Amino acid sequence: MEDRPVLLLHGGGVAGWMWEPLRAHLDPGLRLLVPDLPGHDRSADTAYRSHEQAVAELESLLEKEAATPAAVVGFSLGAQLAVLLAARRPDLVDRVAAVSAQAVPSPAPRLVLALLGATAGLAKHERFARLQAKELFIPPELLDDYLRTSSTVSRGTLLAAVGENIRFTVPAGWSAFPGEALLLAGAGERTFMRKSAETLRRALPHSELEIVEGCGHGLPLQNPAWLANRLHTWLGL
Repeated sequence: MEDRPVLLLHGGGVAGWMWEPLRAHLDPGLRLLVPDLPGHDRSADTAYRSHEQAVAELESLLEKEAATPAAVVGFSLGAQLAVLLAARRPDLVDRVAAVSAQAVPSPAPRLVLALLGATAGLAKHERFARLQAKELFIPPELLDDYLRTSSTVSRGTLLAAVGENIRFTVPAGWSAFPGEALLLAGAGERTFMRKSAETLRRALPHSELEIVEGCGHGLPLQNPAWLANRLHTWLGL
């Protein structure tokens, strides 16, 4: 569909630039909306406070920029926001693709956040950030973008975003979402991530679930060509 609005939501600790490899393979007729979430890169001046805050901003974006209901594609933190947005505003979202969305709360979240708070400053050190980039499958051509983004993410944003992420559960309204839903996870991801995809699938029986071989927690960067093709099929292109 020409000018089909597609909202791309990045993961935590990165920004809209993470979608560049995917965009290179997407149909040019799509109208892509690629924001930086609060606290990240171009939006670093506005701290990430909660999923509620982020979803409210995304609702405003769609109300302003999308003349018709949008397809929303989210990765990790962005996938949780995509699910929330679809659950709350099916008038704005007619389909959602959630890639690696945690929907099973992590055990001992206070301990996780305490450890994160104690080490948060490391992300601003280039050597540590370069090591993290490898873990996140950041390609060489996007390394400078990652280093820039890492250096500007505040401790408050990091703790708020991760705190929301590790406590996330299937939201009220998801089971009633009438649109198309595609749930993806990498076969190499941790067990709880695949379990999360299955949990979201059970809550919305008409959704599709696919476990992608050869990928860990980084599908959009590990295999953007495959993901673009899968999204084209999902969008009916």
